[in-house]
Amino acid sequence: MTKKQGTILIVDDNRNILTTVRMLLDSIFANIITIANPNSIPAKLREEHPDVVLLDMNFSSGINSGNEGLYWLREIKSLSPKTEVVLFTAYADIQLAVTGIKEGAADFIVKPFDNEKMIGTLLEARDRNKAADKAMGKNGGKDSNSTMYWGNSEVMSNLRNIVEKVAATDANILITGENGTGKEVLANEIHRLSARSEKKMLPVDMGAITETLFESELFGHVKGAFTDAKTDRPGKFELADGSTIFLDEIGNLSYSLQAKLLTALQRRSIVRVGGSTQIPIDIRLICATNRNLQQMVNDGDFREDLLYRINTIHLELPALRQRKADIVPLANRFLRQYGNIYNKVCIRFSEEAEQKLTSLPWYGNIRELQHAIEKAVILSDGGMIAAEDIDGGNQTRREKPLEEVLTLDEMECRMIEKTIKECEGNLSVVAARLGISRQTLYNKIKRYGI
Repeated sequence: MTKKQGTILIVDDNRNILTTVRMLLDSIFANIITIANPNSIPAKLREEHPDVVLLDMNFSSGINSGNEGLYWLREIKSLSPKTEVVLFTAYADIQLAVTGIKEGAADFIVKPFDNEKMIGTLLEARDRNKAADKAMGKNGGKDSNSTMYWGNSEVMSNLRNIVEKVAATDANILITGENGTGKEVLANEIHRLSARSEKKMLPVDMGAITETLFESELFGHVKGAFTDAKTDRPGKFELADGSTIFLDEIGNLSYSLQAKLLTALQRRSIVRVGGSTQIPIDIRLICATNRNLQQMVNDGDFREDLLYRINTIHLELPALRQRKADIVPLANRFLRQYGNIYNKVCIRFSEEAEQKLTSLPWYGNIRELQHAIEKAVILSDGGMIAAEDIDGGNQTRREKPLEEVLTLDEMECRMIEKTIKECEGNLSVVAARLGISRQTLYNKIKRYGI
């Protein structure tokens, strides 16, 4: 007998069909949600995180075009890209099926339906979703926190109110916060709620772009602009046209490159390297940093006019230790995620483990919590995670004396840490004292996770 697992959301305005399909799938899915009104779909996606949605194509009386189904298909794929959608219609329109699949549907079921075929189709969709989850686990779970978790803390509730007001606008947004607080996740949420959400947000790690490649990467180049320019190539700003561009680690940008970025933002156009044509750009700009840009302005390390340009709306993500009420719910989300990945679906925390989770400082924030829960799930022997299984929240890394450092990398890392502390965080002074450029210093800070 097939093991009951997964969650399915069935959306159909015919309540008899909802009842019939629920009975049919009762032995297949562990959780079955049925709704007659498609307007409830967004709420159910947030609350239940279904693996599969069985979606009727028509809801308004007398309208059989299938356009409503296609509209809600797009909404589902926008709100929850990993969720598999199977379309459900009484009108065997092959062209409509093709359109739906092109829009991201997994398959198509025609009413009246064959029981075995329906079960097979929905099982395939569920298994495809689970396989994608496992693949993400093997790749480091890069998208595991792609859905914004707001929690119940007051500070996050206030932040959410602001986000919901500004997301629909094209205002430039600066997101600040410590490493691991989820700045890119918040940027994705803002984009998802915006009028530009039909196109993907384009993220750019500013700390990973060298000064020599900056203009080519962001603005593109024409054939022959430099030795390796074999063809014309659009830059990130052109690729993000009509969508949102997310500039992460904006504080790592050197002073000279800040001027070039400012010019592009002011003119709302770019010129490819080696070209002369002004190319208009229509982008929504979101930037993020864990650094104090105002202090950098005061120190002469960041242009004040650029700060004003990117900082129409400033959103500060709180550290996890400032939203303690959200720690256990977040930990449980990661527990379910990794329980599914590592086939430990019934695993849970003991009361003592939950108390320990709340008491730890989590200076690495959500990212550290996530890694700690994954490790606990992997190493657990039974169905219960005890307090001693939780390893994380260390307040500081133990610093080894230089004479105990064994490798050149360790020595370099310790020297940079020591100099930053002596210079009270002024990276311009640190770079000068170490005899390296600021960009090199930024790259090393990122490499060593300082």
